[in-house]
Amino acid sequence: MRRWRSAGLRALLAAAIVAACAVTPSPTPLGTHGASATATPTSPTTPTASPAGSPSATAAGPLRPGEIAVRLVRIAVGVQEPLFLTHAGDGSGRRLVVERDGWVRTLLLEGDLLDEPYLDISDRISSGGERGLLGLAFHPRFSENGRLFVDYADAQGDTVVSEFTVAEPASGRPDPGGERIILRIPQPAANHNGGWIGFGPEGMLHVATGDGGGGNSRNGRRLDTLLGKVLRIDVDGARPYAMPPDNPFIGRQGVRPEILHAGLRNPWRMSFDRQTGDLWMGDVGATTFEEIDLAPAGSRGLDFGWDIMEGDDCRQAGPCPPEGVTGPVLAYGRSEGSIVTGGYVYHGPEWPALRGVYLFGDAANGRIWGFRAADGRDGSAEKVLLLESGRYLVSFGEDEVGEVYVMDFEGAVYRVEGRPGG
Repeated sequence: MRRWRSAGLRALLAAAIVAACAVTPSPTPLGTHGASATATPTSPTTPTASPAGSPSATAAGPLRPGEIAVRLVRIAVGVQEPLFLTHAGDGSGRRLVVERDGWVRTLLLEGDLLDEPYLDISDRISSGGERGLLGLAFHPRFSENGRLFVDYADAQGDTVVSEFTVAEPASGRPDPGGERIILRIPQPAANHNGGWIGFGPEGMLHVATGDGGGGNSRNGRRLDTLLGKVLRIDVDGARPYAMPPDNPFIGRQGVRPEILHAGLRNPWRMSFDRQTGDLWMGDVGATTFEEIDLAPAGSRGLDFGWDIMEGDDCRQAGPCPPEGVTGPVLAYGRSEGSIVTGGYVYHGPEWPALRGVYLFGDAANGRIWGFRAADGRDGSAEKVLLLESGRYLVSFGEDEVGEVYVMDFEGAVYRVEGRPGG
């Protein structure tokens, strides 16, 4: 049994939060690994509007307040500081839940959370504040090659992206001793680690990094550092990795060729739209704005502006925004939240009212918003508040069929449900 680490949420994502603007729910201990790990059915979080009517086909036009009634249904408890949920893409229906201190847990299709960890690398991780096991991604051909990748802060606090393999992908577990380090990035401070990793539709591994925290805000736009970026590498072409030939900065002297996009502060959760291939990002702000950014499918070399731009706020004298900077899809200020949590465009089968809606939230107050992804792509997105969840909403997750989940940092996993509002 591991000891429950009761770390505050603001320590987890200490990204210049203005605490007076955050609405923080009262923490409720939800157990440890020694407790029963199967969720007890409970009443779901109260939606903003009562569900009414039958699900309809995907709607068109901007999302309207009250159009969708969203609720959270708890499906697992006994999770220790969960930070992410994903799937192996192997048809099993199982979901894999990342815990900050180095465990990956299996949540079965039937709803049972297994006590035995799928992977335990807690012996090589520094966990606390914004450090820990932060990302997990399965190779697109995991069923054939058994390869999976993690992103974590090592004992020195540096970022490590590494690979593990499973001899029997359908039933086995990775050997913690078989780690192969792919990438190591020195971290100058304890915060702004980013940590999301994921495979794009073209099969390349993408890695989100923060700007290094501390006084390193200029790293976002510098092209000689991997900090404050979206990186893109080919883990199939060579060991430890090959450079995708269409990365935008290949062959430029003094520039890191791994860089795909730049100008990020502390990207906290990204996702690929499983239908369009667009990359959606939540980037935590400093003192003024939180923002949602979009890299359309196939785009390369975008500069999202940090530290010159924070949301729509210009932080330099002279012409602003600077030429070549890509502005956010939307931004919101401190009166609405202070730790943006990037989410997913919903494409699941269960809740037609949500289809095509980008769901995201704020970890400081548990709010969940949405807008139609099509409006984000054409620049007309206006977020709609869908739920005041009251949860420590530290991450979203997606399963194999496209259903969306919420991780409550206090120890639970919730399924997102959405019906036509009444």
